[in-house]
Amino acid sequence: MPELPEVETIVSALRDGRSEYHASVVGLTVGDAEVLWPKTLAAPTEEEFQTRIREQMITGLSRRGKFLVFCLATDHLLIHLRMSGDLRLEGIQDESGNPKPFDKHDRLALNFTEGSRLVFNDTRKFGRVWLAKDPVDITGNLGPEPLDESFTAQQFHQMLTARGRQLKPLLMDQTFIAGLGNIYTDEALHLARLHPLSQSSQITPDQSGGLLEAIRAVLSEGIRRNGASIDWVYRGGDFQNHFRAYGRTGEPCPECGTLIERLVVGQRGTHICPNCQPIL
Repeated sequence: MPELPEVETIVSALRDGRSEYHASVVGLTVGDAEVLWPKTLAAPTEEEFQTRIREQMITGLSRRGKFLVFCLATDHLLIHLRMSGDLRLEGIQDESGNPKPFDKHDRLALNFTEGSRLVFNDTRKFGRVWLAKDPVDITGNLGPEPLDESFTAQQFHQMLTARGRQLKPLLMDQTFIAGLGNIYTDEALHLARLHPLSQSSQITPDQSGGLLEAIRAVLSEGIRRNGASIDWVYRGGDFQNHFRAYGRTGEPCPECGTLIERLVVGQRGTHICPNCQPIL
């Protein structure tokens, strides 16, 4: 599943004109929409969606947690990529001037009056799209943004100690903190030298401060490297070539040389250095 750095990379490409189509979606006006798989549209109804989105211009694009948030003239379009979602901006016609056919796993498309279209492709069909007046209606239960400078180490420590949960499942809970998934949680915990099964209520202020620094460091590095490309879903980044722990079972820890081990935490494959990350 694309995590915060991968979603941020997609947002930047579409917003700043760095996609394969080399154009920005900002300033484009929706002529009409095509819902190719009805369950992709979470809300509103397809009829209302088709009516409301028509002739709305995209005025901005941002990210909240793992959501892409398109600011329209009067509404907001939110997209969650889930396990296998992807977006591409392309021309509506092929090189011969014929209508370009959709791919097998395309689920929804916005056709712009300028002659291009934004297509949501999702092989596993878990991704969802919302059209809402206020994006908070969809994202209101998300936790703080970890890269937000106003999110302090003291606040983070209070949040951790108020909950008696294992660190990794807690960090992956989007209502606790937004944007972290399996990869960047493993990377942050390794950098902070904390075991994923440690109890959050036992974390000291220094440890929580170090963990927040580690989270910000791995997310920022992930963004700098355009995310991680580890399977057929997300492509283009190279952070996978710089993992400290994730997916490195049996390889030496970059800090101490101890072999990285794999365990299962909350039904998720988890990677640790048993020497650097003793359980509390």
